[in-house]
Amino acid sequence: MIRMTGELEPRGSWTATGCSVAKAAQLLRSRSTLVLLREAFYGATRFDEFVARSGLSEPLTASRLRELVAAGLLRRQAYQEPGSRSRQGYALTAMGVDFMPAFVALMQWGDRWLQQDGGPLELSHDGCGAPVATRLVCEQGHEVGELAAARRRPPG
Repeated sequence: MIRMTGELEPRGSWTATGCSVAKAAQLLRSRSTLVLLREAFYGATRFDEFVARSGLSEPLTASRLRELVAAGLLRRQAYQEPGSRSRQGYALTAMGVDFMPAFVALMQWGDRWLQQDGGPLELSHDGCGAPVATRLVCEQGHEVGELAAARRRPPG
């Protein structure tokens, strides 16, 4: 469990100008965007899959998929089923794949705080079967158990 027990560096010494959280929130600004990213993580690649699995209307799905492509989270790719014409599908980009830990953290937070009996989906490691968990760790692999152990300061 992470607890906020430490102090920030003096607030007057840095500003939130260009805040990455604000930029990410602006990019992901709607429930429908997160739902479509969820479906991409769960394996959807075709427009009709996104519509059926998300429960969103076709116009909204088309609009949000265009935005996700323009933002760099998804890319369009051609596919062709036997006997059919070539069509365009969607695939996660490196930027989209890099969002997965944040997505899993959001899912697990929702499972813990917004669901009665946990969430409707469990993630487990294919190699050993153990549950997947999100944690804060430094680049040396040390777990940051309290937010106080994570210094908040501007880069540099």
